[in-house]
Amino acid sequence: MAKLLLKLQRYFRRKPVRFFTLLALYLAAGSLVFLHSGFSGEPRAPGSPRSPAANEGPGLPYLGVMQLSRGFKAAATVPGGTRRHGPWFKSTSKEPSDRGKSRDNGGPRSRALRGRSGREKEEDRARYIGCYEDNTRQRTLRGMSFFDYKKMTVFRCQDNCAERGYLYAGLEFGAECYCGHKIQAANASESECNMECKGERSNTCGGINRLSVYRLELAQESARRYGSAIFRGCFRRPENVSIALPASQLMLNMSVDKCVDFCTEKEFPLAALAGTTCRCGFPSTLFPLHEREDEQLCAHKCAAEEFESCGSAEFLLVYQTQVQDNRCMDRRFLPSRAKQLVALASFPGAGNTWARHLIELATGFYTGSYYFDGSLYNKGFKGERDHWRSGRTICIKTHESGQKEIESFDSAILLIRNPYKALMAEFNRKYGGHIGFAAHAHWKGKEWPEFVANYAPWWATHTLDWLRYGKKVLVVHFEDLKRDLFVQLQRMVALLGVTACEDRLLCVEGQKDGNFKRSGLRKLEYDPYTPEMRKTISGYIRTVDAALKLRNLSGVPEDYFPR
Repeated sequence: MAKLLLKLQRYFRRKPVRFFTLLALYLAAGSLVFLHSGFSGEPRAPGSPRSPAANEGPGLPYLGVMQLSRGFKAAATVPGGTRRHGPWFKSTSKEPSDRGKSRDNGGPRSRALRGRSGREKEEDRARYIGCYEDNTRQRTLRGMSFFDYKKMTVFRCQDNCAERGYLYAGLEFGAECYCGHKIQAANASESECNMECKGERSNTCGGINRLSVYRLELAQESARRYGSAIFRGCFRRPENVSIALPASQLMLNMSVDKCVDFCTEKEFPLAALAGTTCRCGFPSTLFPLHEREDEQLCAHKCAAEEFESCGSAEFLLVYQTQVQDNRCMDRRFLPSRAKQLVALASFPGAGNTWARHLIELATGFYTGSYYFDGSLYNKGFKGERDHWRSGRTICIKTHESGQKEIESFDSAILLIRNPYKALMAEFNRKYGGHIGFAAHAHWKGKEWPEFVANYAPWWATHTLDWLRYGKKVLVVHFEDLKRDLFVQLQRMVALLGVTACEDRLLCVEGQKDGNFKRSGLRKLEYDPYTPEMRKTISGYIRTVDAALKLRNLSGVPEDYFPR
């Protein structure tokens, strides 16, 4: 074998042209095989079944040479056997499309690809109406807004605004999405909306202080029913009702829809039904929505809807509309370098990102991080990119628990959450992302037991280390923050040395969810904790409870201990 290789080497030294020709032919043949796998896989007529190969399992899609390829993903197989081709391959099949059967067939990428057909083909769901002026002080569209500096698309913005019942969706600066029921600005030149969308280069997403605005057509009628309006409860009429709820209208044929519709049109976040009068306003010190009354006091039938309650002159039935309360939405970096470093410390999965969202709204200043998470930065946490010692942010997120790291901070807010909930939240984040979920296989496989064995002790040592080495520690329980946000947020803001007016804190209550809230619709149908796990975790809970009480603090909430 060695002699043969030596002869070949000598031959190609004498004939280098032949060597390079053979090499080129080899590479060309390999490229053709590679491209063939990426574009077409195994050619077959749509819907025609194929017997699995000898090394395939029953019903598994054939991958062929694509198993060797890293450059192209295997083409997905949709129900019914038809192939979904990639964006470079156009199917010649005349079969009717299955797109209408599912709201999202393939995740954000497929949604973006469907949005690339241009404005003319978007008429079914939205109609482009022009480029409009905008400014940061007085928004053109004053409803909900969100940012994504990496993956924003026209479809995603339209979809989010339509889901929340808005009439208009506007895109700005390539990455910002604004929703609203009314356009409150003048037209601008089309040439000024000149920035490509961050998530799809083929579409325009506004410009600098310029909005590309769409009127949402699909689902508009159902959205106007305001099924997503949030019920806030029954409340006694405030003393200065005309000041607390400044807009009002007499409605002899009152219904919840009509009042919510009226207040949404007037750009107010609260709709209060008072018999035959609809009142609108903001949560304020005059009307804080903190003392709910028995709902029976508001159980007076609506004139237009027999099965709805419309409150009375003395007891108002309050709904939160889809109008965003902008009194707490402005955020910026600290005007001067902070003299002290304040940690927002928590075990992973204890709600640190949510707490950051609340603090930013309550103080008007960005929060920082001991780490860097690009997904959080892209969602609007601008302090994420700053070094944690920069002094430009109001507090610093950290999960660290060593003595040296803890003593780097001058004070801390220590956020503690029920370990059973925190462990599951962190497991979901680790295997499903910030708002995703771990797959069923992860819960049933070896990953979950290993995760609990490694992370459960850390839950306890994290709290114990901060109590031991922290210089000035404010303990906040996640459950208390959810139950009594106003009071707990006041405590947190006071430690940060910021004076936040009550109206701003009340505004935060209406915007409390943020962009990183997991849907409550997808929950495990079984308890993932074994008796052995629960016995171990209960021991850690008792240790933390004793450590808190030793420092004259209230122990852990009762629901930490399983019944």
